[in-house]
Amino acid sequence: MTHPPGHDPAAPRDLVGIGIGPCNLSLAALAHPLTGLDTVFYEQRPRFDWHPGMLIEGATIQVPYLADLVTLADPTSPWTFLNYLRTRERLFPFYFAERFHIQRAEYDAYCRWVAQSLPGLRFCHQVDAVRWNPERDVFEVDYTQLDAHGEAEALGRTHTRHVVLGIGTAPHVPDPLRPLVDTPGVPVVHAADYLDHRDSILAAGHVTVVGSGQSGAEVFLDLLRHRPAGREKLHWIGRTEAFAPMEYSRLGLEHFTPDYTRYFHALAEPVRDRLTTAQWQLHKGIDADTLAAIHDELYRRTLDGGWPDTVLTPGVRVRTAGRIATTRIELHLEHLQQGSRTRLTTDAVVLATGYRQRPLDTLLAGLDPYIRRDNSERPRVDEEFRLVLDPSVTGSVYVQNAELHTHGVGAPDLGLAAWRSATILNSLTGEEPYPLPQRTAFTTFGLDPTTAHVPQARRPKRLTPLIEGR
Repeated sequence: MTHPPGHDPAAPRDLVGIGIGPCNLSLAALAHPLTGLDTVFYEQRPRFDWHPGMLIEGATIQVPYLADLVTLADPTSPWTFLNYLRTRERLFPFYFAERFHIQRAEYDAYCRWVAQSLPGLRFCHQVDAVRWNPERDVFEVDYTQLDAHGEAEALGRTHTRHVVLGIGTAPHVPDPLRPLVDTPGVPVVHAADYLDHRDSILAAGHVTVVGSGQSGAEVFLDLLRHRPAGREKLHWIGRTEAFAPMEYSRLGLEHFTPDYTRYFHALAEPVRDRLTTAQWQLHKGIDADTLAAIHDELYRRTLDGGWPDTVLTPGVRVRTAGRIATTRIELHLEHLQQGSRTRLTTDAVVLATGYRQRPLDTLLAGLDPYIRRDNSERPRVDEEFRLVLDPSVTGSVYVQNAELHTHGVGAPDLGLAAWRSATILNSLTGEEPYPLPQRTAFTTFGLDPTTAHVPQARRPKRLTPLIEGR
């Protein structure tokens, strides 16, 4: 067995993080100044990267730069995006650029700067199992240390009082298209791998993009910009009834506040499930600027009197799909409103079909007897992002971006990452290293009057009324 350098293997850690994506990187950054806290974070990849296949030139993240890893919990942290710019001597260029939404590539570079600077992050470490040891009142975390090629190099075990899971999501491929992905020949790729296969996709005669969310829009726009006018040969289809803009009104954005998260968590399970489906446009719509850029590019191609060779059709699902010989693909389509069906033959397919939460069951198989579940057999998660476990377990298992069913649409949102990390650290330490606001939204989401109070420190002073004649 091997152990992280500088750590007594006999002493349990305070916290072991599993996965190093933006959520756990946020937690590691906010935990860094808490000198009494012994933490380590494991990640099986060799380095930090954030959706590398979708770092399309010019694509921006859909939250303001203030939604970095730490600012909304601690704007004085050394790990803010603004401090990143300062260390790169880029503060003045950013100031004059007047950008509120930064490019994805820049957000990725910022996160890599944090990951390269923070101690306690262990890449090339694949966590294999988590168990509860009732004799020692600690969790046992087994891992495999990997070499640069991803091959097993050594086995290790860490003991810890608490665990936080931040293993993220995985690309989702719908069942009708799944057999096509792993078959060689015609390129069928998920948008997560788009840039790795971009050249072969651009070289294809006819390209179809499946998926009507932000990723589908960005891929379609990138392909459109790089195809010759009049010979674009692009299809864009999706299940939603329209290529709909994301809800981005000021009050609409208050669904991504701690106030709404707390309100959602207190709702009955059937109501939460209904809302999660109904609120897709809050987090699965398309940025209005991306829609405008697509329309602008299409319009530009009509200036000489013709129309671009493109078909954009929402409200369509792929029923089945198959290969024609080894060079083409046939998609069997159904229009959900008309009830009509047709076939589409294409030379390449990009699946912008989203992501699904990585299953926790395999990793937490050793904890299964202790995990309390809801009516749909999903783990219950309390308000402080802890799995609800049997009372005999004195440690906590926290989750990040795995609580959509209990905490709502803000679960995967980068804007709540710092607040959630601070909530976890406050809970874990039993103190308040990060004081959090009592109120964060103008909207009162329920009829409970306590949710609409004005914090004491912000109440206006009562003034003595003036008496006429004085």
